[in-house]
Amino acid sequence: MTDASGLVPAANMKVDGQRLWDSLMQMARVGPGVAGGNNRQTLTDADAEGRALFRRWCEDAGMTMGLDRMGNMFMRHEGAEPDLDPVYIGSHLDTQPTGGKFDGVLGVLAGLEAIRSIRDMGIVTRRPIVVVNWTNEEGTRFAPAMLASGVFAGVHDEDYANSREDAEGRRFGDELDRIGWRGKEVPGDRRIHAMFEYHIEQGPILEAEGKQIGVVTHGQGLWWLQVTLTGKDAHTGSTPMSMRVNAGLGMARIIEAVHRIAMDHQPDAVGAVGQANVWPNSRNVIPGRAVFTIDIRSPDLGKLTSMRSRIEAEAADIAHELGLGIEIEPVGHFDPVEFDPGLVRLVRAAAERLGYSHRDIVSGAGHDACWINRVAPTVMIMCPCVDGLSHNEAEEISPEWAKAGADVLLHAVLDAAEVAR
Repeated sequence: MTDASGLVPAANMKVDGQRLWDSLMQMARVGPGVAGGNNRQTLTDADAEGRALFRRWCEDAGMTMGLDRMGNMFMRHEGAEPDLDPVYIGSHLDTQPTGGKFDGVLGVLAGLEAIRSIRDMGIVTRRPIVVVNWTNEEGTRFAPAMLASGVFAGVHDEDYANSREDAEGRRFGDELDRIGWRGKEVPGDRRIHAMFEYHIEQGPILEAEGKQIGVVTHGQGLWWLQVTLTGKDAHTGSTPMSMRVNAGLGMARIIEAVHRIAMDHQPDAVGAVGQANVWPNSRNVIPGRAVFTIDIRSPDLGKLTSMRSRIEAEAADIAHELGLGIEIEPVGHFDPVEFDPGLVRLVRAAAERLGYSHRDIVSGAGHDACWINRVAPTVMIMCPCVDGLSHNEAEEISPEWAKAGADVLLHAVLDAAEVAR
């Protein structure tokens, strides 16, 4: 339905929520998990199948595909002025080994739904709109995460990306060739007017506060610090307490220190150890070696730097007190991200125009948008997820949540792409 000017009234500019949900459920059949979620890891046969389905849907909607040498898929909907820089909508189709049906996928398929809805309503934009599937966002099979968007943004080079190996020694470049999804475009050889990424929150805040929309203003910075403690293997029963050089005890004290230091930097700071190993890992042997990774995050660079400094100093003191050797190696890092203020205002205005409850929020996870933000104005939109659960097959959202965020995405993208008629 159009008004006298031939334009769709703003109140009627909504996506087809049922069609979006049906697409999500159809994609979830590709690379099913074992407990209701998905195992569609990057550059697997399941990834290739999901890509082919996405391409078919996009081409059915009148879009044309570009493909770069990292396998990033760019599905273009033409604008009235094709020479203008396009507006991009992007996320990823790959999943964790025990992933949910919505992480990443929601943002890609909501982009497709936005184009379908634009076509249904007869809207023409000045700028082209491109829906993108970024390769290997998860980083589960090939570390690091956000690999191909990182190449696009100049964070990594192609040789580095192609040389990444999975646990079985297969190379990223070889697997990309094997599944037939390497293109000829030079990564990063595209101009972007603005990019929007729609994603589930992966945290509990929006659901707990009853908000439908998260307007993402910042992304947290991160340090991963791998700690190696060296003590002495000894019998747990016959070694006096005063004569032990216990790497496991040192690890426990450092883990407690990480928690305390993160609490000292509240609000907007987190820290934990999620990966830890001790050797020889025997019931009756005091650990002589411990290797673990500290994960600290904050949207405030000063806090992030302060946490790292204090953790490294206290860890060294703990090791010295216990007679342990210690090495600390940074194995992952990115600075905090501030998303484009103008695009943030567009998203916030769209939510208010549509009457959806919303709040500003900081992304606690890394996303492709964090890298693209280095080369183009970028913003993220989030919807709630049940209990904040993600990277888990039980990950869940409601059709209503999915539609609300997609409606906001549609309005914000149309504002950025400029309706011509």
